[in-house]
Amino acid sequence: MKKFICLISLITAAIPFIFASGGLDFGSKNKIVIYTSMYQDVIDSVKTELKNKFPKYNIEFVYGGTGTLENKISTERSGGRLGCDILMTADPAYSLELKEKGMLHPFISKEASNLAFDYDKEGYWYPVRISTMVLAYNPDKYLKNNLPDSFRSFAFDTKVAGAISMRNPLISGTTMATIMALKDKYGYEYFDALGKQRVAIDYGTDETIKKLESGECKIAMINEESILSIREKNKSKLEVIYPTDGAVVIPSPIMIINNKWSANKNSKAAEEIVNWFLSVEGQNAIVAGWMHSVRANFDRIPFDSKPINEIQSNSIPVTWENIYKERTDIQRRFEQNLANRK
Repeated sequence: MKKFICLISLITAAIPFIFASGGLDFGSKNKIVIYTSMYQDVIDSVKTELKNKFPKYNIEFVYGGTGTLENKISTERSGGRLGCDILMTADPAYSLELKEKGMLHPFISKEASNLAFDYDKEGYWYPVRISTMVLAYNPDKYLKNNLPDSFRSFAFDTKVAGAISMRNPLISGTTMATIMALKDKYGYEYFDALGKQRVAIDYGTDETIKKLESGECKIAMINEESILSIREKNKSKLEVIYPTDGAVVIPSPIMIINNKWSANKNSKAAEEIVNWFLSVEGQNAIVAGWMHSVRANFDRIPFDSKPINEIQSNSIPVTWENIYKERTDIQRRFEQNLANRK
């Protein structure tokens, strides 16, 4: 009897410690954290759908520009554990780096054969949304015929000097991909031309849009989805210009962090979520967020856009491995040339 009472006492004493340590906290076992560069309104919409689809999982999103997320992951990596289980950045370049460092979890998605864009054949990353870098202007302020109609003239047409704008490529992954593509097409002279044009470097899309709406900026380099969203939500008059020398088509990846590095070690749950994102249902949510689908034979397109095949037929290619290998040099050269702004 004394032994039984002693055993009960030990169990009773241990219960607070079990719960305090998370030993019986099934919530943490069902938690998935997603770091993403998708805009907050898209996150809010997708999060609602995921909650309905996976009620057993506690799915949390953390937003940041690709550059911001890369810095965050670098800091967390030095501590031995990341704060996320799934990562959705702007372009495939960072996926190549994380794969090489052994930080990603491979799996063959059941949706892989339905994809229209390249993916890692070992299953380390898949494209999940297509962003396109374009130009935009305000027809209430300026005539389209008086503005540049290409990325080249955006940088070299002196009529718009001092009145052009773009995102900061040190923060925005899509902008980094774009300046790499333009460097490959036009050489480093393109960076120098941007500096001489006194291009404004914006730290957020909202800043660029305000400049377009006020007329402070005549024309901007911007993601198509940013313009489409305010056209649909706010009935904005801002318009997209698809550059005559080609838009930059950017397949943004989704990847699973392996259990050694992930926040919650829930790779199987993460696989379910990735499969959903690549499914018809998930891609409908992506297109509702003004981005293009990665699936083949997917008829739905973002509000007020063009079919992705049409945009892609006249696009400027990007070598993703070059971004990974040359990112630091590109950033340095870009900053140096933009020091010419006066």
